[in-house]
Amino acid sequence: MTEIGAGVNETGRLLRDEAGFLLQRDLGGSFRLVLLRVPVDHVEKRVRVQGYYAGDGIVEVEGVAAA
Repeated sequence: MTEIGAGVNETGRLLRDEAGFLLQRDLGGSFRLVLLRVPVDHVEKRVRVQGYYAGDGIVEVEGVAAA
C-alpha cells in the first residue's frame, strides 16, 4: 500500500475519460491523475509519470513524459 506523500515514478498507458486522466499502470491497477497541464500528445500512449501519492488512488503529477 502506498503512503500519502510518497513519491510516484511509474510507467503505463495514459488514458482520458469524462473525469480527466488515468494512468493504467504497467504493474497493474490504475491511478487517477491531477495534472496542471493537459498532456494531449501523450494520450493513449505509454508514458512515465512522476509525482506524489495523494491517497484514494490519486497522484498529483509533476511530470509526464514518453516512456
